[in-house]
Amino acid sequence: MGSFAALLQDAGYRVRGSDTGIYPPMSDLLAARGIPIRQGWDPINLDEPAPDLVIIGNAIRRDNPEAVATLERDLAYTSFPEAMGELFLAHRKPIVITGTHGKTTTTGLAAWLFGQTGRQPGFLVGGVLPDLGTSHELGTEGGPFIIEGDEYDTAFFEKTAKFLHYRPHTAVLTSVEFDHADIYADLAAIEDAFERFVRLLPDDGRLLVCADHDAPGRIAQACSASVETYGVSEGADWRGLRVDAGPTGMRFDLLHRGQNVATFETRLTGDHNLANITAALALAIHEGADIDELRDALARFGGVKRRQELIGEVNGFAVIDDFAHHPTAVKATIAAIREQYPERPLRVIFEPRSNTTVRSFFQDRYTDALSDADAVDIAPIHRPHLVPEDDRLNIERLAADLCQHGVDAHAHPEGVDSIIAHTAENARDGEVMLVLSNGAFGGIHNRLLETLRGVHR
Repeated sequence: MGSFAALLQDAGYRVRGSDTGIYPPMSDLLAARGIPIRQGWDPINLDEPAPDLVIIGNAIRRDNPEAVATLERDLAYTSFPEAMGELFLAHRKPIVITGTHGKTTTTGLAAWLFGQTGRQPGFLVGGVLPDLGTSHELGTEGGPFIIEGDEYDTAFFEKTAKFLHYRPHTAVLTSVEFDHADIYADLAAIEDAFERFVRLLPDDGRLLVCADHDAPGRIAQACSASVETYGVSEGADWRGLRVDAGPTGMRFDLLHRGQNVATFETRLTGDHNLANITAALALAIHEGADIDELRDALARFGGVKRRQELIGEVNGFAVIDDFAHHPTAVKATIAAIREQYPERPLRVIFEPRSNTTVRSFFQDRYTDALSDADAVDIAPIHRPHLVPEDDRLNIERLAADLCQHGVDAHAHPEGVDSIIAHTAENARDGEVMLVLSNGAFGGIHNRLLETLRGVHR
């Protein structure tokens, strides 16, 4: 919603908004753009003057005071996805990046590669690209528009997936797993949403599906467009084949149907990122990008904020932020950080916050996902009152199960202060602290760094 607000401003609209729990990096972006944001929900926010159009985010419930006022006052309203489709995608050939994991990094990387090789794309990413200082761009009229396609529902008044509004011409399907337990009953319901999406692709369109997972290939059978596979698996049409990796990134060969296209270097690490990169390169090559220009652009790409982002180092300790919360993403991120810092102890600080993470559905899978760390600190689940007690993730049991796997694990029902104090007292020399949360997590990153300044082993 924040990125979309800035995109609307660029298109000439006057924009204002309201929200709760506003935090960086999006709060900083909006402030820099001079877009006024009012803290909290109040019908008065719809006054002075009344808006021509109210765009209601999918986090808003029907009983939200501003939603109620919008309906009572008979103001024109719509959802973010519908407005996006009507105002920005109707006259373009959208490239939609979707899937359970990896879509933000793949979207950001594709936007970067297209821009650095002269394509001047429009784009909208669910994260900030530090290299560009933004998460959106209008691009040239009639040119490609790259957008992250989310399977979450559209709004309280339309319970269908957001990406169904995005009019795809080209698409990437990274993975399909169970997620969003608050709106999808099971994996079959999620797969049905993705099948509906791929059916939107026209006959002259293109679908890239990740060969590293089974579900995307099954779902692609519903698509009438041209289909290619990508990933790190042998047999993929587009394959990233690692040559070497280390603290500064990795080097890999890009293969197309077994033939070596070129050797690339990247600052990103991990097989999941190699798959994301392979998809973005395939998109750019299909658009006619020059290989040498792509090689240079990829080497300079610094990633997306909140994806393996180094927040700071102090007294030999490193604090890294990552958005991962689904167990598959947690496991892949831990593996990537291990690859980047192979000789240093790794502590994971995990906040169960998403509507799926706070539930017990993945209780055992989190044990497996987190067991590759040396130490794990687990925060209390976010807004526990919204989840029945019998259905909640049990953080004490998770910590106990991890201890059985040889991990120094602790549950911290007291919250962030307890985690910071425990970490400062028990951190090992050179420890890398990987903070995993899809929220602000009480500003733990900078608070942790400040506390660690006074720690000397």
